[in-house]
Amino acid sequence: MKAVRNGVKASLLCALTAFTAFFSMGMSTANAASATELNGSWGPFTRCPVDDPRMLAADGEDFVAQCVSSASAGGAIKLGNSEVKAGNSNLQFGLVQNTAAGTFEVIPPKGGALVADPATVPGGLLGLMCPSDIPVVSKICDSISNSDLNRITATMESAGSPSNFDLLAGATTGKPIVTLPVRIHLENPFLSDSCYIGSTSKPVVLHPANLTQPSFGATRFDSDGTPNPAPDAAMTRVELPGADQGDSAFSVPGATGCGLLGLIDLAVNLKTGLPSASGNNHLVLNDASTYMAALTAPGLIAPDNGKLLSQYWHSAVR
Repeated sequence: MKAVRNGVKASLLCALTAFTAFFSMGMSTANAASATELNGSWGPFTRCPVDDPRMLAADGEDFVAQCVSSASAGGAIKLGNSEVKAGNSNLQFGLVQNTAAGTFEVIPPKGGALVADPATVPGGLLGLMCPSDIPVVSKICDSISNSDLNRITATMESAGSPSNFDLLAGATTGKPIVTLPVRIHLENPFLSDSCYIGSTSKPVVLHPANLTQPSFGATRFDSDGTPNPAPDAAMTRVELPGADQGDSAFSVPGATGCGLLGLIDLAVNLKTGLPSASGNNHLVLNDASTYMAALTAPGLIAPDNGKLLSQYWHSAVR
């Protein structure tokens, strides 16, 4: 058993040291007030799904549970003819590593892996769909008389579970690290609540990759998040700051649900050039910082890896 545990530990540490900053699409501080606040080195993992049955079932030998968090302060995304600057970003999920196969199951938290700050669309509604030859839309354009009516925000949201996590791609540049389905919620008084670019059935599918190599650091800490440099500390947090990330190969479907009988959909899509084929769109996220946390102390990895990870996470809640 000792040899098995040592082998699992070596595999896990190898995974930790190879892991690099990989995504940050959502815009994170939007839900910061409602997120769980954690002590010390647990701080970045406010939404890790430690109580998901798949995480709890990790035995530390065949399957190892880990938490991942990635954040970026800004960037830009271009969809068709429109480009929007991105604000703060955050992506969190759990990983269950199959130690024999070297594969990962990505487990999103409830509410989705992606959390986003709304971004203001340049030009507002006037820029998004005006002028228009569609009578219903032209009347709306004529009625926009102040900045509140014209202002439109775009918020990126999860549109399904991330998948296809590739650890080796995370250790290099230019290779897709994960498949991330998203949709963009467009909000304005003249648009219905269901106005989206992309949907859960037809999302914008991103494959972010590192554009630059991140730095590397590691912090050992006790179960409650208190830093502890001792080799037998319960937890290790790998820190990978400073990587730019991006994707320029995704396609974008048209907007839907944006008003009466789809007439506003038509105006938005005509003005913004949607649907938009691969090669006409791009995403750039600047200075992403990624953190990964896992049990690493001898004797604690197996057989209750997932249960202990959950217990430790809860012990750090403030």
